[in-house]
Amino acid sequence: MTDTAMDDAAGPGGLTVGAAASHAGVTIRTLHHWDAIGLVRPSGRTTGGYRLYSAADVARIHRVLIYRELGLSLDDIGELLDAPTVDLTVPLRQQRAQLLDRISRLQTMVDAVDRMIEAARDGILLSPEEQVAIFGQRWEPSLVAGARERWGDTAQWAQYAERVAGRTSEDWQRIADNIATIEDDLAAAKRAGVRPGSAEANALAERHRASIQAYFDCTLSMHVCLGRKYVADPGFTAYFDAIEPGLTIWLRDIIDANARDRGIDPDSATWT
Repeated sequence: MTDTAMDDAAGPGGLTVGAAASHAGVTIRTLHHWDAIGLVRPSGRTTGGYRLYSAADVARIHRVLIYRELGLSLDDIGELLDAPTVDLTVPLRQQRAQLLDRISRLQTMVDAVDRMIEAARDGILLSPEEQVAIFGQRWEPSLVAGARERWGDTAQWAQYAERVAGRTSEDWQRIADNIATIEDDLAAAKRAGVRPGSAEANALAERHRASIQAYFDCTLSMHVCLGRKYVADPGFTAYFDAIEPGLTIWLRDIIDANARDRGIDPDSATWT
């Protein structure tokens, strides 16, 4: 018969290792290990020499489990249990402080996840009034809901939600100011007759692509696809042409020319 089987056999004077393990909710191997390192040694033995755990031994097992749940190492637990004159409140207060810190960090993580959920659902964590105040009177808060309905199941929307979850109104104001500056510079360049494919036009196209990357990673091919959408979608066309007549087509043209100069054929570009 194996040691484990013999230890499980009923015996007088205490609980067998199997019964003690079941009572404490641990494995027999765990009790064997704790016995080997001197953490919890059974007080009794059967006539055959197998372990028997007294009520005090089982109580010690439960104290080990409590301290282990608090995060103490087995070495620290052994020292604590074997030093009955020590002020138990000292390590317990230290462990309590650590637990409170862990709770605080976990709550911070929960709050971050909640904000990501809200960002994925709402698109932007600003009230409609805040959005208009930051993005201007021409801004339509409903555009965000429309974007979610259109692209909510895409990798780009997930990336967008992750990036915007932690943004404050100040962050959004900086982004809005940057976009306004870029749009003003695009309009000025278009009025000045800047030619698509020129160094100046390519630089503007790259600045425009960088502004999009505040929301999600935008490759040259994806930028070309966006340029097509600006021209094809009446809402986008109206937005850009309100800044400068004809700006939509000119913007598409400089995007295409920039992509071509960087080795991307606009005619075969895909959303990748």
